[in-house]
Amino acid sequence: MTAINTPGFMDQAECLYDHQTVCASIEVLAASLNHDFADKQPVVLVVMTGGAIVAGHLLPQLSFPLELDYIHATRYQGKMTGEKVRWLVQPQISLIGRDVLIIDDIHDVGLTLGEINSYCMERGATSVTSAVLLLKNHPRKASVPCDYHALEVDDRFVFGFGMDYKGLWRNAPGIFALPKA
Repeated sequence: MTAINTPGFMDQAECLYDHQTVCASIEVLAASLNHDFADKQPVVLVVMTGGAIVAGHLLPQLSFPLELDYIHATRYQGKMTGEKVRWLVQPQISLIGRDVLIIDDIHDVGLTLGEINSYCMERGATSVTSAVLLLKNHPRKASVPCDYHALEVDDRFVFGFGMDYKGLWRNAPGIFALPKA
């Protein structure tokens, strides 16, 4: 395979969802959130780094008042397999008595989401809801399910639209997978 930092790399990647499809799915996700959060004023926590691009497309479409903050809890740290969740940045806004909406890029087995949910509830959140761009379908049972997702993918390593491959290509304008071996 071509090196990931060369132009030919993307020619070999498989496009699972193009930019237009991803954006359309985020519109549908926003409509669901607008309906369900119409009478709430949540704290929205964007999970860095992957959730940044998703949030950038989703937040302008939300029609309810919200407070925005970010967190950085990760299992990957530039690796292709997950490890124990590490907290790099915690929320600065008080969560006491608040509804919390977590925005992230992908839901795999739910370990990171489980840690974030527990963190929020331990700090007094009234409710914790999650919205992700991608739900990964695989035989492993998720420890914590996500509440909303825009798209689904098979159990493959994916990147683009916030998700990286070895630290690169978060900016790819769609959802891509490595070629099947």
